[in-house]
Amino acid sequence: MSRTLTSLVRQRLSERNACSQAFFPREAPRLATICRQMAERFLEGGRLLAFGRGPYATDAQHVSVEFIHPVIVGKRALPALDLSLAFPEWSTAVAQPKDMALGFGPPDGDERVHACLQELWSRGILTLALPGEAGTADYAVQAPSSNPFVHQELIEILYHTLWETVHVFFEHRQLAGHDIGEMATLYPFLGGEFVDLRSVEPEVARSIVAKAEDDERLREELAREQAETIARAATAIAERIERGGKLICFGNGGSATDANDLALDCVIPPADYHPIPAISLALEPANLSAIANDVGQEVMFLRQLIPHAQPNDVAIGISTSGGSRNVILALEEARKRGLLTIGLLGYDGGEIVRRQLVDYAIVVHCDYIPRIQEVQASAYHILRELLEVVLYGSA
Repeated sequence: MSRTLTSLVRQRLSERNACSQAFFPREAPRLATICRQMAERFLEGGRLLAFGRGPYATDAQHVSVEFIHPVIVGKRALPALDLSLAFPEWSTAVAQPKDMALGFGPPDGDERVHACLQELWSRGILTLALPGEAGTADYAVQAPSSNPFVHQELIEILYHTLWETVHVFFEHRQLAGHDIGEMATLYPFLGGEFVDLRSVEPEVARSIVAKAEDDERLREELAREQAETIARAATAIAERIERGGKLICFGNGGSATDANDLALDCVIPPADYHPIPAISLALEPANLSAIANDVGQEVMFLRQLIPHAQPNDVAIGISTSGGSRNVILALEEARKRGLLTIGLLGYDGGEIVRRQLVDYAIVVHCDYIPRIQEVQASAYHILRELLEVVLYGSA
């Protein structure tokens, strides 16, 4: 079984790369254009309003945190809101003409999301439908895959690209004509005299494709070096589930949204999948803010894990650095209590790997957070797919 699952991991990663290679070269020119238009809206005081339902609400969460709390040092915060909780009413109540609206959904779309985008579009708001039919929004993308997990992974790369490239256009007017130092390697088109932003769109499009190619390389590395680890982790998780356990997921920032997504993928699974018990400690804003305010942010997950953990549970900590203190404390407690521990990590795995705090460490060997998160999404979605295979013989 282990050998079969390992081969399946490699196959699924290869399939994702094939979808990426077909999708991003086609979409990159249009993405460059909408990024420029979004940058212009931000410069005029616009805000980004994001929303979705079910697992796709976590994409809206992710967009909001990326724009409000940019991980690139020195990048300014840009106004963004996740309105998923009550998006039809909330977005129409707060939207202003210079705003932008970003709606998420499954590969075949979401009628409620589309109806909301149509209403906002009629009011002059710049709209992006992910996915959507041509002519239904200012930017509407055809689903890159009918597989909801692959679709969501490539859409994550797309909206990370929006965030990264909006910043490039946003700063171009300030940087043109000046030495841009190390940024010249990533964005060689930024130097020189001031030019119309439209003229740099072809170079921006090429940089978007290069980002997707980085993900493809990282997936190849994951398939080559860690397919067996992913397969063994899935088998170990399935054993705990069969004994009555549940998944307990947690992480910070974008990793919090990934923890939320994994939990929702378990309890609100795609068609023909079976529900699996799971919770996300990152999906409890009242608990998180109360614990952080009254005790300290380092114990945000620990304080929740203590009452929730049962012996057959699985603790899944997500940390791009491998050094998030609140993730480490929760994993330490999980090990004391005999839980199976899984780490979805970046860089070299950080302190979590060095201290052997997890039974299975799945590490995306990269030092750039968006790329780490994008490939981590492939890893945990494939874990979810393997659970369906091991537990139910399907997917």
